[in-house]
Amino acid sequence: MKFTRIPILLFILNFIFIGCGNGKNKIVERDTSITILTSFNNLFLDSSSLAKFLVDNPSLQLYSEQFFNFYKERNYEYAWFDSSGLGEQAHNFLNLLNSTIEELHDSSLYDAALYKRYDEFHQVADLKKSSGETLETELRMSGQFFKYAAKVFNGSDVDATQLGWYIPRKKLNLSALLDSVLISTNDIREINENVSPGYKKLISFLNKYYELKKLRWDSIPTPDKPVHLGEKNYLLPKIKNRLYELGDLALKDTTPIFDTSLLAATKKFQIRMGLSPDGAIGKNMMYELNVPIDQRIKQILVNLERMRWLPTQQSGDFIYVNIPEYKMYVYNNGQLDFEMNVIVGKTTSGTVIFSGNLQYVVFAPYWNVPKSIVQNEIVPGIANNPNYLQNHDMEIVGNNGDLPLVRQLPGENNSLGRVKFLFPNNYDIYFHDTPNRDLFTATNRSFSHGCIRLGEPKKLAEFLLRNDTSWSISKIDSAMYGTKEKWVKTQQTTPVVIAYFTAWVDDNGVLNFRKDIYGHDQKMMDKMFVKK
Repeated sequence: MKFTRIPILLFILNFIFIGCGNGKNKIVERDTSITILTSFNNLFLDSSSLAKFLVDNPSLQLYSEQFFNFYKERNYEYAWFDSSGLGEQAHNFLNLLNSTIEELHDSSLYDAALYKRYDEFHQVADLKKSSGETLETELRMSGQFFKYAAKVFNGSDVDATQLGWYIPRKKLNLSALLDSVLISTNDIREINENVSPGYKKLISFLNKYYELKKLRWDSIPTPDKPVHLGEKNYLLPKIKNRLYELGDLALKDTTPIFDTSLLAATKKFQIRMGLSPDGAIGKNMMYELNVPIDQRIKQILVNLERMRWLPTQQSGDFIYVNIPEYKMYVYNNGQLDFEMNVIVGKTTSGTVIFSGNLQYVVFAPYWNVPKSIVQNEIVPGIANNPNYLQNHDMEIVGNNGDLPLVRQLPGENNSLGRVKFLFPNNYDIYFHDTPNRDLFTATNRSFSHGCIRLGEPKKLAEFLLRNDTSWSISKIDSAMYGTKEKWVKTQQTTPVVIAYFTAWVDDNGVLNFRKDIYGHDQKMMDKMFVKK
């Protein structure tokens, strides 16, 4: 007997959703006690018609489980139609879909067949279509919702760990989300509460950059030497125009004079690019001014994708570090309490992107020197100088195979400084003080072996112990400058997120960009923007 493709796939789909031994995804046939007389709706479908639809529309088979779960929960009653035709939320959703396609410039969310059927039903405003056309439109609407929600709220199906991202991705039940949308009387745009506030801010700039793409964006030559306030230069009209187009310079100006308005615009641009705001127009600033708009658009899209992976809103106390920004943000009950400069891992030993829970403050810590540093630095140092350990306040506490186990004593020379903060993880990453305080003013602060050095460690210790009456500020000072290591378990754990964003909008509504110091952006671009 020769089997065609459709019956085989129908069998497979039915096996997946009916034949599971534990019954978890088992399809419950429609409750026949729910009829036209006992229901608000007189339209029902069955599991076999849904299975056939998925066979005929392979691009939607990714959402098979969501389809079956959604319709099973509603006893296979139609969702987008009632006896009078398409419901109000169908119109609202397609309006939202249209605006999203325009906002993201993403044609992948456009389904020509769905829009054609929608227009036909919208014109007649009743069910004069055949039942087959009604069923097709009903299921296409649900499928398009799943595609929309997966794209906008969950992000693409790339393996984030392959891109160096180990923060657990946000999980969203698409079936439950669709059900909540359809029964809600609220504006369907409120569905966008399922994205983080940072996402909403950043996406608001995307269309502006697509508009900038329409302009001529030639590379501007770099001045022979930095241009300062009060000086003239023939390149300044072009530079002023570029800053005006980007929104840093308030008014158009074609004069070749470096005036106070240009100084303010220059500093604003430098700050939002992570440059030193010295107010001089030099090679570093010109490099950022000349980044192609296409590249900036990709950078925004990459960071929007990352933002889809995060929880919608963090509450309570938490600590957030943005690696490319070299900044830590400390939140008290969901509100920003303070921020500080940090030093992160260099490119050869980059800080890992992950989340954890801070549990311990360790005052006057020992530094257990990593094996690689013992092998590459300490063993050669001892060979060249018998007093190497003593000179560096170190001692041998055992052996690790052929290598000694070395630790550095608490004190002013300790590489961890006066305090460290532990959030147990598999990457041996933690926060700590450092005796090298001069590095925190540098523009590029990727100097560490992977751990994160804090510009104001005492401030963080005071924050974490602020509700512990046994720890006063003077006692914290005393413990930090003590000679014995002291571990303190915090009264409650504090969530920590170490993230990687090279484009975001700050609390003042200013769009920021940073360098892709670890190359993570480029890896994502290679996945997201496949050349055809």
